Amino acid sequence: MKKEEIIEQIRTKKSFLCIGLDTDISKIPSFLLSYDDPIFEFNKRIIDATKDLCVAYKPNIAFYESMGAKGWTSLEKTIKYIPKNIFTIADAKRGDIGNTAKKYAETFFSTYNFDSITVAPYMGDDSVTPFLEYSNKWTIILGLTSNKGSNSFQNLVLENGSKLYKEVLSVSSSWGNTDNTMFVVGATKAQDLKEIRKIIPNHFLLIPGIGVQGGDLEEVIKNGLNSDIGILINSSRGIIYAGDDEKFAEQSRFKAEIIQQQMAKYL
Repeated sequence: MKKEEIIEQIRTKKSFLCIGLDTDISKIPSFLLSYDDPIFEFNKRIIDATKDLCVAYKPNIAFYESMGAKGWTSLEKTIKYIPKNIFTIADAKRGDIGNTAKKYAETFFSTYNFDSITVAPYMGDDSVTPFLEYSNKWTIILGLTSNKGSNSFQNLVLENGSKLYKEVLSVSSSWGNTDNTMFVVGATKAQDLKEIRKIIPNHFLLIPGIGVQGGDLEEVIKNGLNSDIGILINSSRGIIYAGDDEKFAEQSRFKAEIIQQQMAKYL
């Protein structure tokens, strides 16, 4: 998917909401367990209820691969069910040497036809560039994450006085361009967004951590927007697990609509 298509969806829907499909079979409504594929049935109902309110869906791959072959089947059915004009993100956080990276890219871009994948840049450019070889596909590089352990490395101060995550952003932004590369920045790091925008002013940012993780939506929007909007804000558990009965999808829509209406004020 081209950047212009993403921006068109954002302006049409007045939303830059990404919904994370972190579907855990132990947390979905129990009545779904009678279906042949409970995971897909859950995802299908979430998609039907929210597809006019969001511009992206982000399945967290761990929740699918942990279930073996059945999980991969559920994932494939989910991706095929998502409307073609909605951006898809394989939240896989892959990062390995060249030949392995090539196979990861082939898996998610060719076999499953995702629009994008999250990757870890720790091993350097040759672990990322294989993903950049695909046209109209996006590589989303981990920049500054919202988990507690992020301080173990990401905020280390280097000899030049810069923090490690800033060097990661600066260096890795040169591997691709603003038409094939995005960056993950956690919503709980909203205070750092102004500094981040000085380093990568024109790239899209994928921003998780709204809702359950405590990110401030308004602050993130004010500090993260650029001239192309330039942000996709993800909410997962706060939307998909909003209800636990047969009307769960209606509750998910209600939660998604609240966020979309807040976003609409800025578009």
